[in-house]
Amino acid sequence: MSGYLISVDQSTQGTKALLFNDKGQLMQRTDLPHEQIINEEGWVSHDADEIYANTLGVIRNLVEAAGINKDEVKGLAISNQRETSVMWDRLTGQPLAKAIVWQCARATAITERPAIVKETEYIESRTGLKLSPYFSAAKISWLLENVPGAGEKAARHEVCHGTIDSYLVFRLTDGQAYRTDYSNASRTMLFDIFDLKWNEKICDLFGIDVANMPEVTDSNAVYGYTTCGGFFNTPIPICGVLGDSHAALFGQNCRRVGETKTTYGTGSSIMMNIGKTPVKSTHGVVTSLAWSCNGTAEYVLEGNLNYTGATITWLKTDMELIQSAAETEALAEAAHRDDDLYLVPAFTGLGAPYWDSHAKAAVVGMDRTTRKAEFVRAALESIAYQISDVIFAMTQDAHIRLGQLNVDGGPTRNKYLMQFQSDIIGTKVVVPDAEELSGIGAAYMGGMALGLWGDEVFDNIGHTTYVPKMPPARRDSKLAGWKKAVERVLQ
Repeated sequence: MSGYLISVDQSTQGTKALLFNDKGQLMQRTDLPHEQIINEEGWVSHDADEIYANTLGVIRNLVEAAGINKDEVKGLAISNQRETSVMWDRLTGQPLAKAIVWQCARATAITERPAIVKETEYIESRTGLKLSPYFSAAKISWLLENVPGAGEKAARHEVCHGTIDSYLVFRLTDGQAYRTDYSNASRTMLFDIFDLKWNEKICDLFGIDVANMPEVTDSNAVYGYTTCGGFFNTPIPICGVLGDSHAALFGQNCRRVGETKTTYGTGSSIMMNIGKTPVKSTHGVVTSLAWSCNGTAEYVLEGNLNYTGATITWLKTDMELIQSAAETEALAEAAHRDDDLYLVPAFTGLGAPYWDSHAKAAVVGMDRTTRKAEFVRAALESIAYQISDVIFAMTQDAHIRLGQLNVDGGPTRNKYLMQFQSDIIGTKVVVPDAEELSGIGAAYMGGMALGLWGDEVFDNIGHTTYVPKMPPARRDSKLAGWKKAVERVLQ
């Protein structure tokens, strides 16, 4: 089948559209940012209606920039920021409130209610996830309790609520399809990853009517058809829907047991493919679904970090220490080699493997010789340290020795960070020559399902490899210092 496929990657900072030809080669990219809404209480929100408008906008801009015949577009794939929770009117499709972003901890009090805390073990045993406001359950519960009229609408089954993918599918199909995929469902803390259905007991605990949840659909299924707001003359299928981290895992071709990837974004997701049999973590990471294709589900171990790329944004926007992220590489190289300054970026608590939503950020080891270069390097290195904590936990859970770490995301352009990451985990780090692995992964899956291409599509991506150079004694010393710094911020 000849033609083109469009992939939309709806991320925390903005929305991207990617155009692929019939060989799966990336031809064009367009982007639109959306507002990051942060109030005086530190709540983080997005305008879901703005996100939908930007989705239509990037698709139109993409086709026009590429100069292709829009009638040759054969399908649309979607990857999306996960856990971010939206509630909208089932009849009009309009959001009933601002979306609660995955970073936002406003629903912490809900997860601390005695009736819910009492069921912590049950929740973890069925969903694979730690009880945390990070996941969608408490966010949806907060919306139902705090948005005027939402409870009454929910009782009449006039609301929809879920992750960004389900919202976009609903809007793009003019309300004809209310669906989510298995990867996104597994990140809500409402989905039983063993029985592969919404768990009614857990939904009840959070005051959520399971009848109002979306239908869970194979990641490589056709979700519905869209004209993208009337842009296309003939409706095209939406096929290949995945949470962004799962899509990146697929795009990295980590389809075999033990293969692992890290996505460096605003936060980071570290994932290890563990195949068709789930493994329960005892070291602070979580078990999720990788995806489900053609009726077969596969699992991952995963750790999530709130502040990785966002730490560099903090340096730039809030601390005003740098003008752009690109400056961090040269500053890190210029810092004193023997400096042992650590930044623990627990700005909204710590994620995996510590799961302490009350932890506060700290700088440890500062002395009179500390300058901007050392501070920036500590911020950069904090990304690698946090990722190493998660990787070490995964390898213990899965009893797998990591052969290499596949990485993606904007920060992978930073040579200092990539070399330090390789040094601190003691294995090679493989960086693809493409940045948009989330959008690519969803596109590859959708295109394979639609018959546009086969496994050969993965050959389109080249790689750069970093190997460990740090002496083992220095590596052990650096890791020990990091552990001590983290211990200081844990509550």
